[in-house]
Amino acid sequence: MPLHPFNGQMPRLAPGAWVAPGAQVIGDVEIGAGASIWYNVVVRGDVMPIRIGARSNIQDGSVVHVTRKLAATSIGDDVLVGHMALIHGCKLMDRSFVGLGAIVMDACVIEPEGMLGAGALLSPGKRIGPRELWLGRPAKFVRLLDDAEVARNAAGAAGYVELAKLHRGSQG
Repeated sequence: MPLHPFNGQMPRLAPGAWVAPGAQVIGDVEIGAGASIWYNVVVRGDVMPIRIGARSNIQDGSVVHVTRKLAATSIGDDVLVGHMALIHGCKLMDRSFVGLGAIVMDACVIEPEGMLGAGALLSPGKRIGPRELWLGRPAKFVRLLDDAEVARNAAGAAGYVELAKLHRGSQG
């Protein structure tokens, strides 16, 4: 697996976590049970720690980093991070969602079931509340998610756990 030590710290994977070929996981990184790091993702815990919870997924081409001497990155359980997202020195709480190509900057928080839509930019220090949908560059609150949308996001996280098992199994 593409795990790399940095400054004496080796990434740690819980049982059932999967890192795709071509991804790079560096330094002080912990990845929870059933979580998945997809193709061409970079998770760089070189100057602060990164924690990724159980069953969360970081989809293809995304970058997860930290803010030196200021902010670690914490990603809770059952979090969806869409393709080509940038997650930097922030906190994504359980069951939150970051859409395709979105950017979450330093000291931001996305609370449980909060959602940053595709292509949006969450500027430093912003906080998305529970079930809130934010869109735009810079992102702004648009509306609350309904029960069907929250359920769809939860199903998406569960679906990625199953998809990761299939990918792991196909690699022999």
